[in-house]
Amino acid sequence: MMTVIDAFVAKVIELGDYTEQDALYLFNRILALVGEVSGNPDSQSKPLIDLKEDLLDLAVANGKVGALLEERDSLGAELMNFITPIPSKVNENFWETYEQSPEKAIADFYALSQRNDYIKLVAISKNIAFKTPSKYGDLEITINLSKPEKDPKAIAAAKLMKSSSYPKCQLCMENEGYQGRLDHPARANHRIIRLPLGDEEWGFQYSPYAYFNEHSIVLNTQHVPMVISQKTFEQLLDIVDLLPGYFVGSNADLPIVGGSILIHNHYQAGRHVFPMEVAETVKSFTFKGFERIEAGIVNWPMSVLRLTADSKADLVALAEQIRLAWRDYSDSKAEIIAYTGDTPHHTITPIARRKNGRFQLDLVLRDNHTSPEHPDGIYHPHADVQHIKKENIGLIEVMGLAILPPRLKDELLEVEKYLLNQYNEIADYHKNWADQLKDEHPEVSPENVQEIVYQAVGHTFARVLEDAGVYKNQADFMRFVESIGIVEV
Repeated sequence: MMTVIDAFVAKVIELGDYTEQDALYLFNRILALVGEVSGNPDSQSKPLIDLKEDLLDLAVANGKVGALLEERDSLGAELMNFITPIPSKVNENFWETYEQSPEKAIADFYALSQRNDYIKLVAISKNIAFKTPSKYGDLEITINLSKPEKDPKAIAAAKLMKSSSYPKCQLCMENEGYQGRLDHPARANHRIIRLPLGDEEWGFQYSPYAYFNEHSIVLNTQHVPMVISQKTFEQLLDIVDLLPGYFVGSNADLPIVGGSILIHNHYQAGRHVFPMEVAETVKSFTFKGFERIEAGIVNWPMSVLRLTADSKADLVALAEQIRLAWRDYSDSKAEIIAYTGDTPHHTITPIARRKNGRFQLDLVLRDNHTSPEHPDGIYHPHADVQHIKKENIGLIEVMGLAILPPRLKDELLEVEKYLLNQYNEIADYHKNWADQLKDEHPEVSPENVQEIVYQAVGHTFARVLEDAGVYKNQADFMRFVESIGIVEV
């Protein structure tokens, strides 16, 4: 009778580079990892990833691996490594295909990253996602349930481990093939495409817990900190040439307004049209010396300058001029402060794309200074909306896709019960908001309560973005634009 190992081996031969001659070898290597197994008539029809989970259950039962999620993931990645070509082969396949069709090379690498369970499709499917209409267009909301929360046992065990600085962070090249440990994710099935950017070598990989279609990361092969500079604009525009159909953007490089990993320079890319991309320009102008570039302010809650041109070099030059101007720009009327002593407060979140054959850069102005009234940041979600979102507003959210914490899944159910006057355990920090919803929606019923709460969450996210927007009106924004120099109409 076929065992789960036999079924897994058959799938590995079907999907990977092994042949039937390798069947016994594969069986024995997997047997060594998971332990003895009996026949299972249901195994033959199962998908590869389901078979992998069965093997993990077997390994736990046989004492070959611990039951903690991190321990299972480490063995799971090792099992999926059997269908994953070695890095040199993955790169060779990518670039050979790229010469004929860049689109197919990208599609093949994406398919591999899903097939070998590096992209956690099962986990991602647990996310709650919906859209909310706003005056800026439809905003996208995701309650992130894909990343499992740490088991207290794993946290305690990790504290007892000898500390390690290898790899230095989760974006380092050294993650490729890394076995993983309780405090660092397993990466045995991880592969990175080497990507030339100017005179530097970068890496191109997919995100294990994707927030949008083909969510990928382009990372510096050296462990160097995030920085926004002229080279950033050059590299972003080169990437949209190298990866057709993809947008690419960078988190800002300062605390509060920056991303979660400021210690390793990287960009995020993918094949997704974000709400900000379809937002229209509400005020157009031309910068002096850059008459071939279309420029304007975008109808968006954050402060966005959009530049569109045929020439990458022109865009880079103007973007750098704007970055340098914003770095040192202060305006007391608009509560804009460039420095506190020698501490800088201004930077940019840049996003690049191809649009109708032309190059386009969106430059989002960021300011991270604080005040006694707003100790978390004047341009950070204010206290009255932090019951929904208190984390930094990074690149993805800047573009109109909210990544909300998993706590909201259960908390919003309690809000729904509160609105329906049912017994509930609503969190105190949601109560004022819930009372307001009660007043606004006397028509609430069991049939519509979830939609009412979800749309209210979306409206709160619009407020979050407004809080993060540096300019609250066009007149103040135009003072900065005019300081750079525009052609008078």
